[in-house]
Amino acid sequence: MLTAKENFLETLKPDGKPDRLVNDYEALAAVRSDPVFRYIRGNRIKGKTTQDPWGVTITWPEEQLFAFPTEWNKVCTDVTRWREQVHVPDIAGRCSDPALWKDAREEADRLRAQGKLIMGYMGTGMFEQSHDLMGLSDVCMALLEEPEAMHELLEAICEYRMTYASLLIEHLHPDAIISHDDWGSKTSLFMSPDTWREFFKPLYARFYGFIKSKGVMVIHHGDSYLEPIAEDMVELGIDVWQGTLNTNNIPALQKQLQGRMVLMGGIDSWIDREESTEEEIRAEVRSACEKYGPGGHFIPCITYGLPGTLFPHVGPLITDEIRRYNLDTYGVG
Repeated sequence: MLTAKENFLETLKPDGKPDRLVNDYEALAAVRSDPVFRYIRGNRIKGKTTQDPWGVTITWPEEQLFAFPTEWNKVCTDVTRWREQVHVPDIAGRCSDPALWKDAREEADRLRAQGKLIMGYMGTGMFEQSHDLMGLSDVCMALLEEPEAMHELLEAICEYRMTYASLLIEHLHPDAIISHDDWGSKTSLFMSPDTWREFFKPLYARFYGFIKSKGVMVIHHGDSYLEPIAEDMVELGIDVWQGTLNTNNIPALQKQLQGRMVLMGGIDSWIDREESTEEEIRAEVRSACEKYGPGGHFIPCITYGLPGTLFPHVGPLITDEIRRYNLDTYGVG
């Protein structure tokens, strides 16, 4: 029986020989104790309204499950004036001291000793950062009406992301980086494929190309309908598309991709509810394993961008049902 790490790495190879489905994030450990994460996202506090270092207002009401950026206090009200209005956080100046990385390095070393692949975390991708600053509608309009200014703003965000990745790689030495950017809703892209290719693909080619050049795997989180740009994602060097929704035609993508990019997801988040029953959770998980497991290069997990579920009874049932499926199907769990 392969270890969880070995099985994950075999699943990533087009001609690999995994001995079972990878069980959720079992091979990966996300480290979020690094100083960049603490600086950029550490001020998200339940029950409070705060501003992050970009100046984005973040609200987290007590009754809400997540913190969210707001659109009622926009940082950038005119994309042609973005240089005046947007101040990119100086993460190189604030987060380069090796002493600040001590806790994260120790966490990574401890997890690595347990056989885990270390995953650096980078939330809020280039598209998401632009609409945090401007609002989603304004970004979509600016892509059409002010393309030159949008190219400039996105270039600045890309440079920030490159610095972020460089700091993670230099100080944390991760095996993989999970980078978030949702380019669509559950049923469509937020823009045409050609618009995405014009504005985002070249920046991601540089960004992910840099990460890959350092020997680090790229895991892209996008719980969106991205089927029309799946081949582009392969060209960007993405090893794992995490968050693959079942509104994408997963079996067709498996046939098309032939292992050139692993699909990780398929388990619908509707089961993550306070009142969800063991029966419906197990049924959803088993259905995903049976539908997509035979196609290969598939990792079942709920489509969130990090390990875990919102309600504590859900996660253990997901992983246990994947284990049961593996025992039933492959004789190993």
